[in-house]
Amino acid sequence: MAFAVRRLLTAVLVASCLAFAPLAFAEEADAPEEAPPAAAAAPGATTPSAIKTSGLPVPRFVAIRSNEVNARSGPSTQYPILWVFSRRSMPVEVVAEFDTWRRIRDSEGAEGWVMQGMLTAKRSVIVAKEIRTLRREPSAAARPVARAEPGVVAKLLRCRDEWCEIDGGEYRGWLKRSEVWGVYPTERLE
Repeated sequence: MAFAVRRLLTAVLVASCLAFAPLAFAEEADAPEEAPPAAAAAPGATTPSAIKTSGLPVPRFVAIRSNEVNARSGPSTQYPILWVFSRRSMPVEVVAEFDTWRRIRDSEGAEGWVMQGMLTAKRSVIVAKEIRTLRREPSAAARPVARAEPGVVAKLLRCRDEWCEIDGGEYRGWLKRSEVWGVYPTERLE
């Protein structure tokens, strides 16, 4: 329990400290993760004929729908809460499905089960490891727009080749795919 409280406090503190930092010359109703409730067995388990998969790929990236989402040790409200996600739009990876539950993994590798309705298909990314320079165009030579702190969560707009366009609210621009977490290395989004 102490671990869960510490993780929750860390998530709240980190969320309150992260932001885009402007450069001196910088210019200035969620859809559900999937439509009907669906079911699938955990990897390695046999799937009874009455249980159907969602039809969506596993693994896949989604985002947290609200500011308070319980991650449990198993796919039911009877399992204990491991931690509480307290940051809306945070990207997570669905790694397994069971009934209306999704086993998710966060950017730090922690896993837990959440109800499908607590996830949204709207994509986002989190800035990885160090301060990154947001660029006007998908090129290392392009003009900088802003600097993004590690842990900043931004909307994922599109990806092509090694670049992804993101929208951090006040700033919009391009980061290398390797500079964010929440998109696969060869995934193409338009």
